[in-house]
Amino acid sequence: MTRFFFSPAIVEGESMMPTLTSSDYVLLNKFNVQVSRYEVIAFDAPDVANKKYIKRVIGLPGDTIEVKNDTLFVNGKAQEENYLASEREHLKPGEQLTKDFTLKELTGVATVPKGKLFVMGDNRLYSRDSREFGFIDETAIQGKAERVIWPFSRMKTFE
Repeated sequence: MTRFFFSPAIVEGESMMPTLTSSDYVLLNKFNVQVSRYEVIAFDAPDVANKKYIKRVIGLPGDTIEVKNDTLFVNGKAQEENYLASEREHLKPGEQLTKDFTLKELTGVATVPKGKLFVMGDNRLYSRDSREFGFIDETAIQGKAERVIWPFSRMKTFE
């Protein structure tokens, strides 16, 4: 049983920039952990003991995921990914923020399995995420990021 409904977490690293920066404090909702696509979650790292990662949910069970020409496709439909707009402004002509891939190429399966999620960091060029370590178990979720609570200059609520 979860002891608290909310808990703070400190962001380490730059894999979620510009959404989150290293040393940001986020408030995690540990009570309602039903996740939707594009929510930012904290979870037990599948590849490092006693470590937690914070990433964005891209694929839900049953989804197909593909990136082609720097556009994310979920179930065959192009996605906007407005949260990456500021990162894309800094790209040189022809440069891609996210390298092309299909779920099958990365994981050997065409769809996200039941009970699993596909996650990616917003700093796509420098994020260790499902493209590298595969799916995460829904049971590994520690909470949803509700808001940045520190520093004051970066305070915001996630939509």
